[in-house]
Amino acid sequence: MFKPRAIAIDIDGTITDETRAVNCRAVNVLRKVRVPIILVTGNIMCYARTASKLLGFSDTVIAENGGVVRFGYDEEDVVIGDKERCIRAMRVLSEHFPIEPLDLDMRLSEVAVRRTFSVGEAEKILSAENSGVRIVDSGFAYHITDVRVSKGKALNLVAEKLDIPIDDFMAIGDSENDVEMLESVGFGIAVANAHPSLKRIADYVTESPDGEGVIEALRKAGVL
Repeated sequence: MFKPRAIAIDIDGTITDETRAVNCRAVNVLRKVRVPIILVTGNIMCYARTASKLLGFSDTVIAENGGVVRFGYDEEDVVIGDKERCIRAMRVLSEHFPIEPLDLDMRLSEVAVRRTFSVGEAEKILSAENSGVRIVDSGFAYHITDVRVSKGKALNLVAEKLDIPIDDFMAIGDSENDVEMLESVGFGIAVANAHPSLKRIADYVTESPDGEGVIEALRKAGVL
């Protein structure tokens, strides 16, 4: 049985349901786990930090799909992605689709936009432009990110900082933007409501969705 020394976990669609309501039962169970719990989200850093503090998890957090990392509440943000590259790509897409940015002034490494157009068509346009970005779907927004950025790469930095081998991490997620995170760890879990692409690469897929699936995952890993 895989026994994790640390757990990386997404927020929206994983700890929360489709309405973004937090599963308090899952949070209470996570608080009992005696290994670091690292929140890894596509949301902005201030949201990630606040959520981690309120939920009682680690003070190390990953935001903006791996584009921003903070190794402690009093530390400076480590920005990995090139936001200007993402803004240029957004302007290209705005010539083809109606684009509605989300939290543009607060994001440090990427651009998030509302899911109002075909992501497949957008990918073709950006590929033709050789833009150096990609689009990832969190299920709540489209994120235009630097190709050098992913949740998995950021988690490797966290693993080095915590001096815990990445193979000793367990990761839990639900969306396409969690694929690299699950691929990078020793044991990757997709909750039942996860995107098919995540289920295909997961080591285990829970029978229950979101927060209830998280509890199931922790039992599967034997950390409860």
